[in-house]
Amino acid sequence: MLPLPKLALYGFQHVLAFYAGAVIVPIIVGSALKLSPEQLVYLINADLFTCGIASIIQAFGIGRVGARLPLIQGVTFTAVSPMIAIGLGAGGGTAALLVIYGAVITAGIATFAFAWLPAKAFRAVMRLFPPVVTGTVITVLGIVLVPVGLKDAVGGAPTVADGGVPTQLAYAGGTMLFILVLMKFGGPFLRSIGILLGLVGGTAVAFLLGDAKFGDVGRSDWIGVTTPFHFGAPKFEWFPILLMLIVMLITMVETTGDTYAVGDIVGKDVDSETVARALRADGAATALGGILNSFPYVAFAENVGLVRMTKVKSRFVVVAAGVFMIVLGLIPKAAAIVASVPPGVLGGAATVMFGMVALAGIQTLAKVDLKEEKNALIVGVSLAFALFPATVPAYFDKHMSPDLSSLLNSGVTLGASAAILLNLVFNGLAADDAQNVPAAEALAETLAENLTGHAEVPAQPAAAPAAAEKGSAKAPAKADTAKADPAKADTAKAPAKADAAETDAAKTDDAAEEADEAGAAAV
Repeated sequence: MLPLPKLALYGFQHVLAFYAGAVIVPIIVGSALKLSPEQLVYLINADLFTCGIASIIQAFGIGRVGARLPLIQGVTFTAVSPMIAIGLGAGGGTAALLVIYGAVITAGIATFAFAWLPAKAFRAVMRLFPPVVTGTVITVLGIVLVPVGLKDAVGGAPTVADGGVPTQLAYAGGTMLFILVLMKFGGPFLRSIGILLGLVGGTAVAFLLGDAKFGDVGRSDWIGVTTPFHFGAPKFEWFPILLMLIVMLITMVETTGDTYAVGDIVGKDVDSETVARALRADGAATALGGILNSFPYVAFAENVGLVRMTKVKSRFVVVAAGVFMIVLGLIPKAAAIVASVPPGVLGGAATVMFGMVALAGIQTLAKVDLKEEKNALIVGVSLAFALFPATVPAYFDKHMSPDLSSLLNSGVTLGASAAILLNLVFNGLAADDAQNVPAAEALAETLAENLTGHAEVPAQPAAAPAAAEKGSAKAPAKADTAKADPAKADTAKAPAKADAAETDAAKTDDAAEEADEAGAAAV
């Protein structure tokens, strides 16, 4: 393990790379639901606190939960638009949060339970997500979120009907320009925290010009503890739960890709059990998020890029980052500073981030044969479905029940559902989920490169195809053994499983030690 000072330094570096993406989600959702400044501060604190716990579970591991890889957990952007739709359908305010939390808890438990199913069940679900689907979904996600950032860029949703506030748009433009200059001329580390520096720089300029108010910082406490169900008991409604389950299906693809990408970077073979442990951590963190007043969690692509960039491979660095986040989550004054960021500054930074998410989807689609008419139709029609709620928002409220409206009045839901269904109609199920794993890995790497501004292709081959090859090689051998002596094969099953579990655990521990030594050597 690295010395404590280095663990702290590299752990804090992860927090910096992750911080902007982490706090933007509660700010956007809280603002859309018209929460008070005090409630917004509480949401930010709850998010950081839960992020810390979730990251420690993922990196350190508890039993068979957690990938034991340097993966930071953060609130997924995929859930932003659906959560806003659910919240507005429930009337906004804290009452809307209760409906969101009920859906989040249920989806988290479902994800956790799914990850314990046999490998065949996981492979069956992965066959629904070939590159044409994952690329379309991520593109839809970015396209749907960009207008959210643009609304903040002109002063927030309430000002849009009146044409926005030119001053706020100027702050948004300045923030975007600052970020772009950093991405162009900054070093690798500066590029990795470009969004955070843009938020700090834009807020500093707004403060000097009198447009950033920090009165709530003085009124906030120094110490505040996040308590379960702070806003009240969650409400469990079928349609929001169904919507959140769709969100978690999409995030499973992202986490799978992140797990393979990080495993490749640190030199650890990632098998289906490792992916299952990562998904269990996602599910547990998401359920915990709903209990502790936060949102769904996923492995963060930004930090995958940072691991590749710094070559510091120790998972204990992420554990240290988790401790930092827990501490930050206990300081309301820090959250109050974040909540005081002017909407124009926030919108400028968010628009850049969401645009990069859309670009990651487009780059994934570049690997698909779009000259084939059926693939082109899947992408084009799905994008059209995704734009419908933003184009005719009144249709859902006027012609649908509140429950159905909260489910369907979301570009992400309609676009993702259309992509999955159209792919089944035109292409059917993928022949083998192994073809989807490299695609998921490539998606994670693309996201990481776009969001950190650092594009370095790992030299090592992906672990997934090797694992698939290994699995296919084992199958005939197992069949031969069973044919030769069925009774013996049956008798040996239980000890063999136990031995395999012990071997996997030993491999995990060895890989963790090797990763720590590699990280220390790199330093």
